[in-house]
Amino acid sequence: MIKIGIIGIGRMGKIHLENLSRKIKGVEVLSVVNPGDEGQKFALNNDIKNVSNNINAIIENPEIDAVVISSPSSTHSEYAIKSAKAGKAIFCEKPIDMSLEKASETISVISELNVPIMIGFNQRFDKNFSKVKDEISKDTIGCLRNLHIISRDPQPPPISYIKNSGGLFKDMTIHDFDMARFIMGCEVVEVFAYGDCLVNSAIGDAGDIDSATVLLKFENGAMATIENSREAKYGYDQRLEVFGSKGVIKVENPLKSDLNILTESGTKSDRHLDFFMDRYEASYLEEMKCFVDTLKNNKSMPVSGEDGLKAMIIAEAANRSLIENRSIKVNSIKIK
Repeated sequence: MIKIGIIGIGRMGKIHLENLSRKIKGVEVLSVVNPGDEGQKFALNNDIKNVSNNINAIIENPEIDAVVISSPSSTHSEYAIKSAKAGKAIFCEKPIDMSLEKASETISVISELNVPIMIGFNQRFDKNFSKVKDEISKDTIGCLRNLHIISRDPQPPPISYIKNSGGLFKDMTIHDFDMARFIMGCEVVEVFAYGDCLVNSAIGDAGDIDSATVLLKFENGAMATIENSREAKYGYDQRLEVFGSKGVIKVENPLKSDLNILTESGTKSDRHLDFFMDRYEASYLEEMKCFVDTLKNNKSMPVSGEDGLKAMIIAEAANRSLIENRSIKVNSIKIK
């Protein structure tokens, strides 16, 4: 039995708590820490008896084997290091920290302590994206030449969130950077990013962009294009196409139903899903199952701290490219 503590019961923490307490065997949530009453009440309603606003309720509990960190991004590094020093395995939502330097320092400390850490890049565990990776490993489409990722949210988050998000590339596109590395199976060497505010000028006033196109070049010469938007009126839009020497693999959007209506006036299908929590519900469960299984069987984490760090470095290169209006070599991003 793997015994877990969860830090932060916001949007992501609620998903992880429900999955761990109701849908995964061989695991027990012993303790939950959350500063606000709403999150604490949610935990109590899910039969968690040890609920607190003090991080030490988890860190100092010798029964707890692993910690799930789903608190605000600015706290991830601190809580990860405290958990590692207490000898507890770590599942941490992205990003490791808002600062690349602090994120690197955090992973270095955890590595020295020899504590396992998994970063929450849940899209790797989407069944369709996993199948893409499987087919590539079978050489179904031959040598990879190009990857195209489209990622569009139905509506922007609140401006209060934007101001503390770390920017579009570190908050939203970072998932796509990780997915690009995962699918292509090699490292990004060069980045060129375009971006602007096309959705809401208030996002620009907050110091961010809401629309972007990023070009990536990989060490094997292959290329990728990532398209992002904070708004898509038709619903959540997450697609992928990978092109190779023998063919192409595509992943389209799942819809609310598979219903198709064909009449003399045309063809009609259902709407797109409303948001990422609908689109990736199954992948959140699968990633947490994988985390627990990895701990039980003493295996290497499928998404490592280094994976989280490399995605952040690409995001840093994209930010620099946007500011300087030129391509940026990834190896030019030095961690101080």
